[in-house]
Amino acid sequence: MRRYWKYAAGMSTWNRLFTEHPASVQESYGQHFMAAMGFGLRMIGGGIVCIVHAIVPGAFCTTGSDTIRELHERMVTNRRHESARVTLLETRKAA
Repeated sequence: MRRYWKYAAGMSTWNRLFTEHPASVQESYGQHFMAAMGFGLRMIGGGIVCIVHAIVPGAFCTTGSDTIRELHERMVTNRRHESARVTLLETRKAA
């Protein structure tokens, strides 16, 4: 019996770490992994061009701000539109 509770507590931690947040943004673990990895790689690329721009001011004059704008659009604006669309579909199904 004691072993079961230890196992159940471990699953709770596993669930919290790997599935709760993706579910809160209506994504599976795989979908969230791909989206977050894409954001992370894009941010690293934007950071590198900002460092190059710091060294050579004439290079990549707008790339850093363009990257921030693009990521904001993908994360905030599109997610709001998607959330509104899902809510509308759920409302229609309930009616």
